Amino acid sequence: MERFRVEPSGPFLLSEANRYFGGWPTLASDPAAIAMAFPVEGWRTSAAVVVRQEASGALTGEVHHSAGEDADAAWRTALAALSADADGSGYAAVGERDPVIGGLQAHFGMVRPVCFHTPYEAGSALVIGHRLSILQTRAIRKRMAEEHGDALAIADQRFHAFPRPQVLLGLDRFGAVFGEKMERVHGLAEAALAGRLDRDRLRHMPYADALADLRSLRGVGAFIAQGILIRGASLADEVSDDEVTAQAVQYAYALPELPDRATILRIAAGWRPYRAWAMVLLHMWLRREGGPAFKRPGRRGARPAAPR
Repeated sequence: MERFRVEPSGPFLLSEANRYFGGWPTLASDPAAIAMAFPVEGWRTSAAVVVRQEASGALTGEVHHSAGEDADAAWRTALAALSADADGSGYAAVGERDPVIGGLQAHFGMVRPVCFHTPYEAGSALVIGHRLSILQTRAIRKRMAEEHGDALAIADQRFHAFPRPQVLLGLDRFGAVFGEKMERVHGLAEAALAGRLDRDRLRHMPYADALADLRSLRGVGAFIAQGILIRGASLADEVSDDEVTAQAVQYAYALPELPDRATILRIAAGWRPYRAWAMVLLHMWLRREGGPAFKRPGRRGARPAAPR
């Protein structure tokens, strides 16, 4: 086991990330800690990372089953999944410039997006989940991890990582994943092994170029490519082009009709350099609280209704 510690830049609460996004297994011996299990980029091994937050705000990590370079990569992966590797010192200023985002920050707290562990896992999940419900997708991924992922022990608890790409390439079928869908999963696994899905590579590419590169992969359209970048590579300053984002902007900003892309980007200019973070707040408000059924955030004298 190797230990790490970092002071997040800007406000960050691990408990809020777990409250709103959650889904992580916890340790029986320490319910306040979260445990992540995932294959580490480079794909030599998988790791289990236990993350805690000290009273001072510092994040600590225990990396199990990886050593040296892989342990450092695993810790960086955990931080990226929490958006805790980004400089959040200017995030509050977005709410000061834009009262809608400020209202959401006040309501939800300064919560940051929680992302997939890696672009590889993001792409795999989005392809597997095509035409399936969220619950079905989660069940398939869980069974894949249990049957084909690396088993990782922490004390007397066992965790399972999603299968490494070379393992997925050996599967011809897994439940509802077969035929063309499995071919698409194989394409993502091959791209991961070739380094095309490495987080650092995607982060350093111009966004349009990264989208185009991902869309050259079999079965990866605009929606999945955006998901791989924003939710997999954990980009902080991009805005997805989809109907949910358009609806959230329309309702939150009381627009008379669904805004086009140019209008969304004009409004989002004030969210820089945290456009993806602000977008997630809008999605949370829309999905959790019904959007127009509640008073829009930032309206004078009004507060968003409490999440149900």
